[in-house]
Amino acid sequence: MATVKKDYKVIGSRPVRHDGVDKVTGKAIYSADFSISDLLHGKVLRSPIAHGIIKKIDTSKAEKLPGVRAIVTSKDFIGSSDKNIETAEDRNEGETTRLKYLRDNVLASDKLLYIGQPVAAVAATSSHIAEEAISLIELEYETLEPVLNTTQGLASKSIIHQELETKELGTKVPGKTNLAEHIQHKLGDPEEAFKHAEIIVERELTTETVHQGYIEPHAATALWSKDNRITVWCSTQGAFPARDTTADILGVPISQVKVVPLEIGGGFGGKIPVYLEPVAALLSKATGHPVKLVMSRKEVFECTGPTPGTLMRVKIGADKSGKFLAAQAHLEFEAGAFPGSPVAAGSYCVFAAYDIPNVLIDGYDVIVNKAKTAAYRAPGATMAAFATETVIDEVAEKLQMDPAEIRLINTAKKGTRRADGPVYPTIGCEEVIKTIKDSEHYNSPITEPHVGRGIAIGYWFNVGLESACTISLSKNGTINLVEGSTDIGGTRTSIAMQAAEVLGLLPEDVIPSVVDTDSIGFTSVTGGSRTTYATGWAAYEAAIDVKNQMIAKVAGIWSIDADNVEFEDGVFFSKQDTELKMTFKELAAKSGAPIVGRGSVSKGGMGAGGGSFAGAICDVKIDPETGKTTILRFTCVQDAGKAIYPSFVEGQMQGGSVQGIGWALNEEYFMTDDGRMTNSSLLDYRMPTSLDLPMIDTIIVEVPSDGHPYGVRGVGEANIVSPPAAVANAIYNATGVRQSRLPMNPASITKGIQDHRSDILNSMNC
Repeated sequence: MATVKKDYKVIGSRPVRHDGVDKVTGKAIYSADFSISDLLHGKVLRSPIAHGIIKKIDTSKAEKLPGVRAIVTSKDFIGSSDKNIETAEDRNEGETTRLKYLRDNVLASDKLLYIGQPVAAVAATSSHIAEEAISLIELEYETLEPVLNTTQGLASKSIIHQELETKELGTKVPGKTNLAEHIQHKLGDPEEAFKHAEIIVERELTTETVHQGYIEPHAATALWSKDNRITVWCSTQGAFPARDTTADILGVPISQVKVVPLEIGGGFGGKIPVYLEPVAALLSKATGHPVKLVMSRKEVFECTGPTPGTLMRVKIGADKSGKFLAAQAHLEFEAGAFPGSPVAAGSYCVFAAYDIPNVLIDGYDVIVNKAKTAAYRAPGATMAAFATETVIDEVAEKLQMDPAEIRLINTAKKGTRRADGPVYPTIGCEEVIKTIKDSEHYNSPITEPHVGRGIAIGYWFNVGLESACTISLSKNGTINLVEGSTDIGGTRTSIAMQAAEVLGLLPEDVIPSVVDTDSIGFTSVTGGSRTTYATGWAAYEAAIDVKNQMIAKVAGIWSIDADNVEFEDGVFFSKQDTELKMTFKELAAKSGAPIVGRGSVSKGGMGAGGGSFAGAICDVKIDPETGKTTILRFTCVQDAGKAIYPSFVEGQMQGGSVQGIGWALNEEYFMTDDGRMTNSSLLDYRMPTSLDLPMIDTIIVEVPSDGHPYGVRGVGEANIVSPPAAVANAIYNATGVRQSRLPMNPASITKGIQDHRSDILNSMNC
């Protein structure tokens, strides 16, 4: 493997991104833009209740409406058996998902499990007719008591899945339950270690359900042709996983399905699952026409996977020097209507930034009557860090230690073992904390009243998984790069730059394209902060293949052995004869057989390159009368390994920070007692805008990851993990009141201040 160096020609530069022109001129095709001849339009009937039994679905009136071409229900999944399959989300964990659960999340079969669950779908000559037809379908059901949080789920006699058995530490336990799984990780002897701690802090914290907030709603068009080939055009984070899951749900071979990924208007993990694709395919089969389905904003909020609500208890014990002796975490995560919350990922990350010799972590995956949760940028880690980093700040306060110093004393390093087993390779946690501690922001004075500063550290383990890439050479010396990773955040350019570096080309000499599932080898999902890392690695290997073929070609022209040819900075030259030189583009112009390079990698699951660490420094000002929080200053620090395109890295850091701040202060699902979301619009679901925030400052730390040719680490996720905790710690330092719930909205802050004042007055009266 090549040694990581610092003097690159392309790596670390900031070229014009390849997709920029199409996106700023409106030429880019998104899923709702897509059209094809003879297109029909579809709409979905969704459950009006959170929990119930389906008695009857009567479509007779809707079928008679002029313009209606087909209506489908779960009964139309005739070729789909019930088995366990591996989804894109499962690949990180090595788990499987019951196929019935996937089908029921697409079209309900026997029960209604959340408000908005699909029940039936209509294809018609217009979307308006389809919508009218939906209103004519008669759904008869028996209402059952809903379960809306983990406390209810673990205690309730209202069982959502009668056949479900708890997976208790890896073993199925008989009995009707809403607990899908209990996991546990243990390191050392925490019970004994707590006995020796000078300081012990334990807190219970909760977080509410939030949404990824991508701007583009879900949309899909499908054509089931006469030869039984199914083509799907959609907005997805992974064309191959979408293909595989769609094929499984429909009960057809994967070779029968082709997925064409269109441009994606945001995903953040929420566009990994499939929702519309199998339904559009069923409707196309029934009509013989292509069918298009587009979700409304309300449907996106109510019917696609948000984050889980959580209940967490974290306990940390330390000695007088600030060294953590033991830590314990109890994590309850809502799975939604089907098993599979990110509690496992949360358990990996909860104490991941620290070297703690004695740890106990219990995680609980709890079924509730809400939409099935989906990934959201470091899924599970943000909630876990909110709990851990809040407690760590309190430990530091009790020991009268600097918050950065106590984190530095306990920082994870190369060789540190996490409670869940992995031992870290080279990582940059220590460097991130040192950068925070030495930063101008952290050391600047606070002079105003009601202003507080907080810090926090976050971790995401990153994944590797599979990627493929091909490069074909043109006679003018440019290359066409073909890959299968959905471009989110500019990855076409970051991947192209890695190939350009190998071949001594400029970024504009590379023409990258993201293609369909028939046109490239299997490439896993764009998620887990893997794309620049793994698909970039595949591009590197493909470029090496091209380089080696070019060396053989020029060796033939010069009639010398290939071992005597060197290549550097885009020039081939002979080791023996200094007069023999030829540029890459000159050689490309020479006649000969086509040159096509191939690269494929499989880089495993969790922990690719050791993962990524990020930290946040946040200054807030609190209005003590209204509870309004103003973010005065915010700095994100993250280890990128090696920043391929620094502007993209900075953009990821800023985007994750903004989403984390929204999670901290504003965002939540407001739910009624019967399981209905009451703020399912962007007017009512309060995400921060540019008017709410200062400039997000960024500091890129570069600790190259082991093994990768350029030392890359994924940077898409760790940056969202620390902001809520940093904001919470800043609010405490501004008000003297700890917040134990996300979001920390004005009402909760005001109540905390008022309760604190009452406690002071009561103590004075005493």
